[in-house]
Amino acid sequence: MKNVLIMMTACCLSFFGINSRLHAQGRVAGAPEREEGEGPWKQLIIRGVTLINSTLSPPMGPVDIVVEGNRIVNVATVGAPGVPINEARRPKLVEGGKELDATGMYLLPGFVDTHAHIGGSQAASAEYVFKLWMAHGVTTIADPGCGNGLEWVLEQRQQSAANTITAPRIKAYARFGQGSDGPISTEEQAVSWVRSNKERGADGIKFFGAEPRIMDAAIKENKRLGLRSKTHHAQVYVGRWNALHSARAGLTSLEHWYGLPEALFTDRTIQDYSLSYNYQDEQDRFGEAGQLWEQAAEPYSERWNKVMDELITLDFTLSPTLVIYEASRDLMRARRSEWHEEYTLPSLWEFYKPNRVSHGSYWFNWGTEQELQWKRNYQLWMKFVNEYKNRGGRVTVGTDAGFIYALYGFAYPREMELLREAGFHPLEVIKAATLNGAESLGMADEIGSVEIGKLADFVIVDQNPLENLQVLYGTGAIRVTEDNDVVRVGGVKYTVKDGIVYDAKKLLEDVKAMVQEEKAKEKYEILQPGIYHHSMFK
Repeated sequence: MKNVLIMMTACCLSFFGINSRLHAQGRVAGAPEREEGEGPWKQLIIRGVTLINSTLSPPMGPVDIVVEGNRIVNVATVGAPGVPINEARRPKLVEGGKELDATGMYLLPGFVDTHAHIGGSQAASAEYVFKLWMAHGVTTIADPGCGNGLEWVLEQRQQSAANTITAPRIKAYARFGQGSDGPISTEEQAVSWVRSNKERGADGIKFFGAEPRIMDAAIKENKRLGLRSKTHHAQVYVGRWNALHSARAGLTSLEHWYGLPEALFTDRTIQDYSLSYNYQDEQDRFGEAGQLWEQAAEPYSERWNKVMDELITLDFTLSPTLVIYEASRDLMRARRSEWHEEYTLPSLWEFYKPNRVSHGSYWFNWGTEQELQWKRNYQLWMKFVNEYKNRGGRVTVGTDAGFIYALYGFAYPREMELLREAGFHPLEVIKAATLNGAESLGMADEIGSVEIGKLADFVIVDQNPLENLQVLYGTGAIRVTEDNDVVRVGGVKYTVKDGIVYDAKKLLEDVKAMVQEEKAKEKYEILQPGIYHHSMFK
C-alpha cells in the first residue's frame, strides 16, 4: 500500500518537479515474451464481414479483406446481405495463406486510446494492462507522461513494434521536465530539455503547466522539431496560461478539459474558488471543478463561438476523457461496475479507495450535491465537445484509465458511450475512436481506417456495435432470447494488430486468471468502502 501512495502522490505532484525518483518507485514489470496471437501470414483473408469504417461511410458487407504480412491489400465486396455469396467473386487464397471465417460479423479499424497510462504500482504488470486493452480492440495507445520512465516506455514501444510482446502500438509522450537535474526555470533550459527529449526518442511531451514564458518556449520548440504535445492544464498554472494560449503556441492536444472553461471566461479571470480551497485537498480540487463549466461563457455566445472557432482553425485536438470523471456524477455506478469483481486487481482496488493522500480518491464526503453539480458540468462540457465536432474540430477517444474506478480496457467502450450521450452519431464515435486518434498522433497514413496500404489493425465483433456500443465491453451486453433466456452477447471476438490475430476472449481469460491468483495469494475480497466483514473486528 505504501508504494501505491507514493505513486499517487508522484502523479499528483509531478508538475511541481517531483519527478523521476518517485515515478521509478512505481515502475511496473514489463510485458513477457508474446505467446498469444497467430500470424502474420503470407496472406490472410477475413471472409464475409460487414465493414464499419471510420470515414463516416455507412456499413458495407459482406466483404472479404485481404492482408499480406501486416498490410491491407484488398477490400473486396463479395455479395449482398441475405443471399448466398458467389464464390467466383471472392479473392483466392494463396498457398500458405490463412482464412478467417467471420461471416455475419462486424469489422472496424483498430481502436486508438489517446490517453492511456501504462500504469504504476497499482497496475502490477504491463501484461495485465496491455491484455485488457487488446481484449477491447485497442491496438494503439499514447502514454501521456511515461510514468514508468521514458526509457522503460521506449523499450516496451520497441518490443510492441516488433510484436515480441502482446501489446498495443505505443507512442511515448514524456512528462515535461522528466529526467532533468532540477526545475526548469528559464526559456533556455526549456528549449534544451525539449531538444534532449527528442534525442532520447520520445514521440512528444505531456505538459501540466509552467510559467507562461516557459510553456511558450517549450511548446514552440517542440512544434518546430515536429513532435506532438498534450497538456493537462493544472489549476496552479491555468490562471495565467489556458487552453487558448497553448493552442496558439502550437500545442496539438488538450487532455481532459482543464484550461478550456478558463479560456471561455467573460466576467472573471479565475475559477470562483471557495476561500478555504486547498489544491492539495482532493475533494476541494475535484468538487469545485464540477462547478467550472457553469462559470464559463454561455453556449453559442460570442465568446464561446470565438474560442471554439479559433481552436478549430489551429487544428487543435480535444481528448476529453469523459469516462475518468464519470464517478464524480455517479459514484455508485463507477464503484459497482460489474467487471471489477473479476478483472480488477486487489492493488488497483486499494488504489481506488477513498484516501486523503492518493490522487483521484477524493470521496471524503461525496454525495447528492456534488453529483448534481457534476451532472450540470457534463451537460455544458458535452455541448461544447459535440459542437466542436460538428464544426469540423477533432475529438478523440482517450480514457486515462487506472484512476477513479475506471478500469483499463473496459473504460474504452464507456468513453464511446459518453460521446454518444454528448450527441455523436455512432459512426462519428467510431471515427473519433480510430481515424481521429490516428490523426492526433500523426499516424493517419498508417492506421485509423480500413484502406489499402494501411496496417492491418482490426476489431472484429459478432454483434453490431452501432446498434449497441455495449457489445464492445469484455463482459458483453445483456439480451433476452425468444425462449426468455437471459444471455450475454458480444465482447470483441478478435483483435488484429499488424496482421496478427488475437483471440480477445482468451486475453480476458488470462487477465481473470491473474486477478484470481492475486486474490488467492492475498486472501483478498473486493469490499465497498466503509464495509467490512465481521471477522475483521475479531
